[in-house]
Amino acid sequence: MIGVNLMVFMATLDMSIVNVALPSLAKQLNTDFATVQWVVLSYVLVVASLLLMVSRLGDIRGKKRIFSLGLGIFTLGSLLCGLAPSVGWLIFFRALQAVGAAMSQALGIAIVTELAPPHRRGRAIGLIGASVAMGLSLGPSLGGLIIEFVGWRWIFLINVPLGILAQLIIYRHMPPLAPAKRDQRFDVPGAVLTAITLVAYSMGMTFGQKIGFGSPLSLTLLAVAAVSLFGFIAVERRVKQPMIDLTLFRNPLFNMNLIMSVLVFISLSAGFIMPFFLQLAQGRPPSEVGLLMMVIPLSMGLVAPFAGALSDRFGPRGLSLLGLVILVCGCLAVSTLTLETSWWGFALRVMPVGLGVGLFQAPNNSAIMSAVPREHLGVASGLLNYSRVFGQSTGLPLIGSIFTIFVVSVTLEPVRTDFTLVPPEALAAGIAGAYRFQAVLLLAAIGLGIAAWVVDHRRGSASLPPAARIERPTSGG
Repeated sequence: MIGVNLMVFMATLDMSIVNVALPSLAKQLNTDFATVQWVVLSYVLVVASLLLMVSRLGDIRGKKRIFSLGLGIFTLGSLLCGLAPSVGWLIFFRALQAVGAAMSQALGIAIVTELAPPHRRGRAIGLIGASVAMGLSLGPSLGGLIIEFVGWRWIFLINVPLGILAQLIIYRHMPPLAPAKRDQRFDVPGAVLTAITLVAYSMGMTFGQKIGFGSPLSLTLLAVAAVSLFGFIAVERRVKQPMIDLTLFRNPLFNMNLIMSVLVFISLSAGFIMPFFLQLAQGRPPSEVGLLMMVIPLSMGLVAPFAGALSDRFGPRGLSLLGLVILVCGCLAVSTLTLETSWWGFALRVMPVGLGVGLFQAPNNSAIMSAVPREHLGVASGLLNYSRVFGQSTGLPLIGSIFTIFVVSVTLEPVRTDFTLVPPEALAAGIAGAYRFQAVLLLAAIGLGIAAWVVDHRRGSASLPPAARIERPTSGG
């Protein structure tokens, strides 16, 4: 658990630190902002293209071997990023680092699910959620301190000792985790089509934010993604050992939990618009903005381990549904922000967002992983991780567009306006509109949560705590 959580912590810490460092990287590497953004984009695109592929390899070759190799590549990539002589090399080494991150992240939850006994599975997955929240919350503040006092290279070099420590722990204490089934084959056509689909979709959504979703490039990339997806489904139906066993999606609970995860991560992607309000509308300094932005991940980390333990005791359905309700209330509270809102007023409004996500995520993840057989744990873990990537890559342009529409409704300026020049009242209106839209979107997730609860109830023992489900006699016994 310590070894897996160290890797999860490093990956999330690295992402949040790099986002904070982009202005410094652009200045110190003598490049423009459009180029330096590829330090993030190269990482995201490689992770997106490899998640499901690596997940399947873990089921075939053994999860410990793939996880350990990925951890080593991530650590080496971090070292090379810290030594990069130019922005071009930094982008290349970030892509290498992403290969290792995909190999480890794709299998982390699968490893925990396989090692933890059923009655403690929710608690174990909750600890991973706490590690994610800790990495996200420490990133902005720690990144600012590192950049100011020791330089940008150390935001990557800090991973090296942590990676070596995690590798030693994995080597000494993690069992082999042999494949559940022998003689499994790797679906090469399915892997290629998966990579094309995910990369084309991610790039289409990325370029859509920059040059418009009606541009020929964006439309072409999204069309390639759609065609590749249909081709992938056709291939998976015919091969004997597919990349993703489509029978997984015959389970309505698996589908509903996965969709709920996507909707929640779409709502979480709205965090990128908050600095516009805090810094440009309320006039807060960047250091104070960084501290205020820590409220959501800290509140997530506060509740996530307890949510996992409660899920083990009472089952996941009620807790995940309660988390969604609290999250909707938090979005509605954030929509009431005004230019005069104090720091503590802001903290009280956004805290329910973090509490809701923390209460929802561990039980929902546990429900997803419990719905699949052991030989498909790796693929299920990859799908769960990709729900985050898909939700974020979809949520950024969606929430950004909603935010822009409400800003424009006040300014009556062209859609592509410079937010640094608009009046503070327009930015406040944009925040209010975006978070009300999220509340409506999350009502769909609540509907799915209620439907999942009903399906569980009809299946009888599924709504009981895991320990009780194990001992409950069958209808024939």
